[in-house]
Amino acid sequence: MSSSPYPHLLAPLDLGFLTLPNRVLMGSMHTNLEETGDWDRVARFYAERARGGAGLIVTGGMAPNAEGAVFPGAAGLFGPEDIANHRKVTRAVHEEGGRIAMQILHAGRYAYNPECVAPSPIKSPISPFVPKELDEAGIEKQIADFATAAARAREAGYDGVEIMGSEGYLINEFLVTHTNRRTDRWGGSYENRMRFPLEVVRRVRQAAGEDFIVIFRLSMIDLVPEGSTFDEVVQLAQALEKEGVNIINTGIGWHEARIPTIATSVPRAAFTWVTAKLRGKVGVPLVTSNRINTPEVAEKVLAEGHADMVSMARPFLADPAFVAKAAAGRAREIAPCIACNQACLDHTFSGRITSCLVNPRAGNETLLEIRPAAAPKRIAIVGAGPAGLSAAITAAERGHSVTLFEAADVIGGQLQMARRIPGKEEFDGLIDWFATMLTAAGVDLRLGTEATPEALAGFDEVIVATGVVPRRPGIEGEELPHVLSYVDVLARGAEVGERVAIIGAGGIGFDVAEFLTHAGESPSCNLELWLKEWGVVDPEIARGGLDPAGPHPLPSPRKVVMMQRSPGKVGRRLGKTTGWIHRLTLRMKGVKMLAGVNYERIDENGVHVSFGEARENPMLIEADNVVLCTGQISERSLAERLEAAGMTVHVIGGADVAAELDAKRAIDQGVRLAATL
Repeated sequence: MSSSPYPHLLAPLDLGFLTLPNRVLMGSMHTNLEETGDWDRVARFYAERARGGAGLIVTGGMAPNAEGAVFPGAAGLFGPEDIANHRKVTRAVHEEGGRIAMQILHAGRYAYNPECVAPSPIKSPISPFVPKELDEAGIEKQIADFATAAARAREAGYDGVEIMGSEGYLINEFLVTHTNRRTDRWGGSYENRMRFPLEVVRRVRQAAGEDFIVIFRLSMIDLVPEGSTFDEVVQLAQALEKEGVNIINTGIGWHEARIPTIATSVPRAAFTWVTAKLRGKVGVPLVTSNRINTPEVAEKVLAEGHADMVSMARPFLADPAFVAKAAAGRAREIAPCIACNQACLDHTFSGRITSCLVNPRAGNETLLEIRPAAAPKRIAIVGAGPAGLSAAITAAERGHSVTLFEAADVIGGQLQMARRIPGKEEFDGLIDWFATMLTAAGVDLRLGTEATPEALAGFDEVIVATGVVPRRPGIEGEELPHVLSYVDVLARGAEVGERVAIIGAGGIGFDVAEFLTHAGESPSCNLELWLKEWGVVDPEIARGGLDPAGPHPLPSPRKVVMMQRSPGKVGRRLGKTTGWIHRLTLRMKGVKMLAGVNYERIDENGVHVSFGEARENPMLIEADNVVLCTGQISERSLAERLEAAGMTVHVIGGADVAAELDAKRAIDQGVRLAATL
């Protein structure tokens, strides 16, 4: 153990009746896998993570009853058939030497269901339904259903349960006056408001027995108005310990909070200080959470005494073997979670199967198999952007001989621009990981090399991943010297004046605006700056951890106007779970956003525009520089030359479809193609 670079992370944790092999909790994620009804697929997903060394796995939230389900038909443990299905999961995990707890999640007023229930009939801002107020009999039913779910979890072979008491779900709704306006014994004083969670834990413990892990996920900073004070958090934690909870896990922020908590712009380990405040106040192990994505970050958090365990959820989507690789001294080979939300939460909340931008096999373990090639081939890949890189690594790992040509002197393609955006620093780690894996897989990388048809003639297969080039919008005056493309700004370091007009408000437009409205250190790399920017304070100072004075963003060094042709909300096609963060960040920086714009012409004064089909309200958007973010077109010239010469080529990534710069689709295409060659 002493020789390990992660002595705290890899230390066992004795719970009395059970010892966990390390301090890593794979946190709960709703994957929509259970809802497919394919339990072999569910079992394989969790088994791979158990084999990869997670000390304790927590499943996605299982509903204790129909009214508590996140959406109608969401998975739960309602009868013998469910128990038999869940046994497949627990058996698969135990066969790999793992431990697994089932999360019991009652969605309360967040349930997407007209039958949803809550302590008080107060609608959530993120749900269309007003919940039914629970009466005394209704409260008793909910508590009994938690206990029944725990007993069934034990019967199904789980090692424990996690009671979801945070994130604004039912239990959390009882705790704060924001959602609990009751005047009976379940409301009013804090003693009354915490009666519900304590009763749930008491009955769960009775139903499941003593030698069974009971974790309580406690909201330690609510980030909503009228949230809990820190004294209340301590009081509840101590009462939970008396009721026999084995582990207290950290919940950060309600789902309706207008402060990002897990997106890539949130600094790493941004909230572990909240867990640290509770240490010493209780005797049970504490788990800390949110934006812990490397063994180094996890080790530091534990070594500094912030917690007894770390919870990592999405890092296990990116790499199921996270812990095993760390323990074997192969941390550089851990595929990094970049906290982009694109294939995980964005999928989850639109009813699709959760996966991972970096690892398309996540959630698809039984469908996307990477097997050794039956007949190894010589494969040429042109373009070292995300599509080409993922294809090269996957093909080489299967035993093919792979040569990767890249005209630039660095790998990464469009990722090289993404990494320059404040709040997207995680892309640095992704590019580093690709570089590590190219070497580990034995790919022959040729940087600064144009691939000609002659150079590609001797290969068995040719994959073209030459990416995209910026689209010219055809606006009068776009050739003027003060008009720049996003590539000029993000890749070539063009000087940009104090007044900027951005034409185009897709993902690239937002990235350029983010880049131009920051100066100096990125708040994503400076926790103090970030907390101040979003108005987060110690919950000892203000209820729920919200600064009464609000956010304090650093002033923008430029005046930026962003425009789009289409009417409607600017940025409406951004990520489902992160779009609001980008819009709010830029609004806090004073960026003006205009929709339904006609671009009449550009001249030395700026952009002349009008609005709507009738071209009304003509005006001049004054600008020192105009930046074109008007989309991309596929760079297919090489593919066309090769096809004209009679060669068969595979075209992937942006060269295939030039939608918004979409690394998720590019990596997925690269891996899937390489898996079939």
